[in-house]
Amino acid sequence: MATVINDRIDVRISKEQKELIKYASELSGFKSLSEFIVFHIQAQANQIIKDSNTILHTIEDKKIFLEALINPPAPNDALKQARLDYLKFKESEQSGNSTP
Repeated sequence: MATVINDRIDVRISKEQKELIKYASELSGFKSLSEFIVFHIQAQANQIIKDSNTILHTIEDKKIFLEALINPPAPNDALKQARLDYLKFKESEQSGNSTP
């Protein structure tokens, strides 16, 4: 027979927060406040992990992404040209708007 080991998390919240959470727990039909909290925290943790893995599937993907943020590559010719085109567009837009 497997032994269940329960771990513990201690959290301090205001009285108002506790009353709000307790009320939501009662409205949801949970047997206890702890059951409500564990259910929703676990659901939120699973969603965060799912969202994270949807965008960056592997650890290698995450490493590549972070490396690009920390050490971005130099802009290539196409990006430089796009910047110049944008600046020209903004300049023509401003000069066009300044005349009534």
